[in-house]
Amino acid sequence: MYFSFMELLILAFASFRFTRLLVYDQITEFMRKPFFDEVQETTEEGVSEEYYVPKTGLRGFFGQLLSCYWCTGIWSSLFLCLFYLYFPEIAIPFLLVLAVAGLAAIIETVVQKWLDE
Repeated sequence: MYFSFMELLILAFASFRFTRLLVYDQITEFMRKPFFDEVQETTEEGVSEEYYVPKTGLRGFFGQLLSCYWCTGIWSSLFLCLFYLYFPEIAIPFLLVLAVAGLAAIIETVVQKWLDE
């Protein structure tokens, strides 16, 4: 089985957005929280900074995974491809929403950089 160019494009944009959703977005912070310890440090200037450090053990493994955009991207891409292959009727609407959101995020980033110049 192979993907058409359009399917590959949709899967790529969907994977991009799904990965960002898992790694960075505030809406999924509750999913990441059990895998990280919150550490606060004060800089020489007296500014308090907050860091998230992966826990140890099995939770630490998932913490390391979630703190690496590239690692999470591999697994989320695998999940989305398998989801599409085995459950296309359910996956297509989900993938289309993610793909449109991913492309919109890229366009927004380009427009913001263009406006900032």
